[in-house]
Amino acid sequence: MLLALVLFSTAASANLTIEITRGSDSALPIGVVPFDGAEGMSEDVARIVQDDLERSGYFDPLERGAMFARPHRADDVAFGEWRSLDVRYLLVGRGEKTASGYEIGYDLLDVSGGRPVLQERITAGGNQLRGAAHRISDAVFEAITDIPGAFSTRIAYVTSRGVGDNIDYGLYVADADGHNSREVLTSDEPVLSPAWSPDGEKLAYVSFEGERPAIYVQQMASGNRIKLTDFEGINGAPAWSPDGRKLAMSLSKDGQPEIYVMNLADRSLNRLTQNSSIDTEPDWAPDGRSLLFTSDRSGGPQLYRYSLGSGDAERLTFTGKYNARGRFGPDGEQIYLVHRSRDGYQIARQELDSGRLVVLSETTHDESPSVAPNGTMILFATQQGGQGVLSAVSADGRSSFRLPAARGDVREPAWSPFL
Repeated sequence: MLLALVLFSTAASANLTIEITRGSDSALPIGVVPFDGAEGMSEDVARIVQDDLERSGYFDPLERGAMFARPHRADDVAFGEWRSLDVRYLLVGRGEKTASGYEIGYDLLDVSGGRPVLQERITAGGNQLRGAAHRISDAVFEAITDIPGAFSTRIAYVTSRGVGDNIDYGLYVADADGHNSREVLTSDEPVLSPAWSPDGEKLAYVSFEGERPAIYVQQMASGNRIKLTDFEGINGAPAWSPDGRKLAMSLSKDGQPEIYVMNLADRSLNRLTQNSSIDTEPDWAPDGRSLLFTSDRSGGPQLYRYSLGSGDAERLTFTGKYNARGRFGPDGEQIYLVHRSRDGYQIARQELDSGRLVVLSETTHDESPSVAPNGTMILFATQQGGQGVLSAVSADGRSSFRLPAARGDVREPAWSPFL
């Protein structure tokens, strides 16, 4: 087997592209004016910000062709003109090239109130304009919604290319909008279940590069990695504890797949579940006091919560005969999961207090949900024209977008924490 570890090598062909598939009727109208000095910058910063805000589902950006004017400073804005276009907020800005990169100033304005909401200047290196644009998007999003923006985060995903016995697998990391993809691992054996550490500096994943599946942890900065488990049978579904000191996983070394927790300091294992059923796909609650997992102990896949204090396992899902791959929202008040409905396998949200389950996605072959660190979007894998693609849906189900790759299948997404 040929295995190459190439950390952050250029992999433009694995970039993902954004396709908005559904917008929200309640999105706020906003104008993002092209920045002054854009012709001297290597990236269209205003366009990146506009795309970020539109993709969130919270905003409905005004098309540039509909703009009466293109001011670049708050003092240049004629608010009446923008009110006539039903624009609620306006972002104007300017960029200037410096010896070390760029300096960007921007103003976020409340059009109805005729006042500034946010005014800031930031610097960016010569090749860091996309990152600077995402930082502006984060600031604008939070200033208006009081929710931290997640545009500066990253996503991990797995690609597969080829047919039959000649398939190449790759583990990639990219910006949250699919750009700047970098290769973490290539293999001719399957790669599964990438999971970010809470500090965003490491990835855990499952690789079949040996005679059986094994769980690895890899440092993003150096590319160094360690093999944590390679027991007989299943070694799968790694999930980091909120403090980053432990890793939950599913192992079948003692018979049926069960949930274990490994202390990463000494690699000691603690078996949590004791059942003749299949227990898998753990996920930690944000407070670290319990774990969510999938089990067929009731006769079909359902979600359970294991309390680390009492050792009890409580069934959480009762709607339908199939509910799996549960993931907590960042506030711990709801879970996101794969639910089998009459239409197929779809992404759903369940409120933990009421038990109410709501289907969010409109596709029918959905799997592997991963929640944005601010809880506003859920990234998942699905099918489009027989090809595996990534898709995302807002937590309220009102907006969605797809991130297909130029070629090959994409699957197993994992959204990073805040960086």
